[in-house]
Amino acid sequence: MNERILAWDRCTNIRDLGGLSTSDGRTTRWGAIVRSDTPARLTQSGWSALYTYGIRTIVTLRTVGKVEDELNITSPYPDLVTVQAEIEDITDMDFLQHWAATDLWCTPLYYQDALQRWPERHAAVISAIARAQPGGVLFHCVRGNDRTGIITLLLLALVGVPTDEIIVDYEISFELSPDPYRDELLAREHSSVREALLNALEGLNIDSYLRKGGASQSDLIAVRKRLLG
Repeated sequence: MNERILAWDRCTNIRDLGGLSTSDGRTTRWGAIVRSDTPARLTQSGWSALYTYGIRTIVTLRTVGKVEDELNITSPYPDLVTVQAEIEDITDMDFLQHWAATDLWCTPLYYQDALQRWPERHAAVISAIARAQPGGVLFHCVRGNDRTGIITLLLLALVGVPTDEIIVDYEISFELSPDPYRDELLAREHSSVREALLNALEGLNIDSYLRKGGASQSDLIAVRKRLLG
């Protein structure tokens, strides 16, 4: 697992989605898809490490109604493409009241609700990864925890990584960047990371979900090919 953790100067929560076993006995490819906190923090040497690693597309996960200067990226490499994707919406008043206006927005408790609300937004990210130019794809939010966590959950489910391994991957973020308050919040709600992620995945037919959201069958095939080879 430690081999998946990458060290690029000034980013603290980066890991390759390669090296994970799937339920049908395959292994996800190294260098194909990387998750991270915002690369806007990278130093010159950090950008060099990212580029040398083979990343050629960056997908930035944004929230409608939220100004986040930390997500404004200026790449020093002209052939490195940046894609903007709005995967949640705090102008949705119901979502605002239940999650965005509470501390629970920084926990996986909101994943199940977000997946139910915005299949088209999540599917658009999967399609963007599917259609990315040759080379590695990096996707990120600010901390690399929750918006990034939702997309990671969908990607790993799509290629058949077992649920327990998806949960382990989520927990790595908090080993790299500890957040004791998150666990306090989950305990207050009589829940846990494992329970919240199991609820999000319960009954999720990943192909049907993404197709309902607008991803094409060829997109799903392309993502599997990109991540599995």
